[in-house]
Amino acid sequence: MNLEVLYETAPWEWPEEADEIFFDVLNDPNADPAQRLLAAEMAGNSVVANDKLARALLAIIENGEEAIKLRSQAAISLGPALEHAYIYEFDDPDDMLVTEKVFRLIQTALEKIYYDANFPKDVRRSILEASIRAPQEWHQKAVRAAYQSDNEEWQLTAVFCMGYKKGFEPQILEALENSNPIIHYQAVISAGNQGVEKAWPHIAELLSSAEEDLDLLFATIEATVNIGHPEAGLALGELLDSENDDIVDAAHEALAMLEAFSLLDDDE
Repeated sequence: MNLEVLYETAPWEWPEEADEIFFDVLNDPNADPAQRLLAAEMAGNSVVANDKLARALLAIIENGEEAIKLRSQAAISLGPALEHAYIYEFDDPDDMLVTEKVFRLIQTALEKIYYDANFPKDVRRSILEASIRAPQEWHQKAVRAAYQSDNEEWQLTAVFCMGYKKGFEPQILEALENSNPIIHYQAVISAGNQGVEKAWPHIAELLSSAEEDLDLLFATIEATVNIGHPEAGLALGELLDSENDDIVDAAHEALAMLEAFSLLDDDE
């Protein structure tokens, strides 16, 4: 089956044998590089993720003869399965994307590869971004070191990771002032994910000034909900007067979520 067609198809409409299709392409070194890259990306989808595909992706990461871009994508594609396992903790093995054995195998392998300087920078960055979705103790040091790097790509990776790992509030607040728009955008997401209350003045300002950058504005709206500042409802309400229907819809949804959250107690 043509992978381009599958790529344009909703994952829940993929054929039952989609995982085998991706596996065969991933394991064919003579396949078109673009096809293998597509297969690596789609293999990370929760609809098809399983032990067999996870092992295939890990093998690509470890293979120094594979293209760096393919190895990086293979690492990123392991992220959803790692996060799913971390959240649900194998309470119901039948509902897991990968088994606990493979989950532990991947965690161990990715940590080892990350600290191996012989692996390309882009592969190691992707490994950090994927593995942080199931946070471990080693991530604290790794993220801190990446943020302190003089390399903006490493800094970007670090700020992304801060959204998954607690203990970086000062760095997130600092990153919100970064002149690099991509790092700034990721800092907004991380501030929201971690519920950084001190970020509210910056978030509030963005709500009234970021309409020209819709991606940033939508990230800011989501962060507003997650931070849950007492003035959040009023700030979101002002967006209801926007001439952009997408902004109005996002504001309505955010206000509904704020109301729903207000009805929950702390444990919930």
